[in-house]
Amino acid sequence: MRGRARRTSGTDAASAGPAAPLPAGRVLVVGMGNTLRGDDAAGVLAARRIRSAALPGVEILEAGGALTELLDAWAAHEHVVLIDAVASGARPGTIHRLAVSEGPVPAELRQHSTHGMGVADAIELARAMRRLPARVMVYGIEGDCFDPGAPVTPAVRRASAKVAGRILRDLACPSAPPRAPEPAVPDA
Repeated sequence: MRGRARRTSGTDAASAGPAAPLPAGRVLVVGMGNTLRGDDAAGVLAARRIRSAALPGVEILEAGGALTELLDAWAAHEHVVLIDAVASGARPGTIHRLAVSEGPVPAELRQHSTHGMGVADAIELARAMRRLPARVMVYGIEGDCFDPGAPVTPAVRRASAKVAGRILRDLACPSAPPRAPEPAVPDA
């Protein structure tokens, strides 16, 4: 899947539930990763869970690594949520949550993408080109094994489900006051 993206809309599902309030403008959720490389599938797994909720106004994009296409995908969205696997040395399953619209991606997290050009690089390129959406939230899920053909580890599978749940809650209650950033702690 690397290099290719697949777009789906949360409204395409036949079993759509009740409409949930959303932020002004359309929301794009991007699940980054390669489902054939173990924990690199973290972002895709979370995005697929979010898609299954069939929220109106929420578009899901599965991207396998061609990060420059994100710039075009962001154009029609005011709110973007990116989910990707990271390898920063933290405990597998650790969830990193960053509101990157407000400032640059911290240097210590810029070097830990599992892609050639990292998500942080795409964000900073979009910022420099004045093409960064008004609200961008990034969830990094600490991986352990990125070997071709490896299964997703249990810690990463649990963290992906937890991230999807957090995002679904945020999308269902956008008028709630913003929560303080969560520290990067292992998912137990």
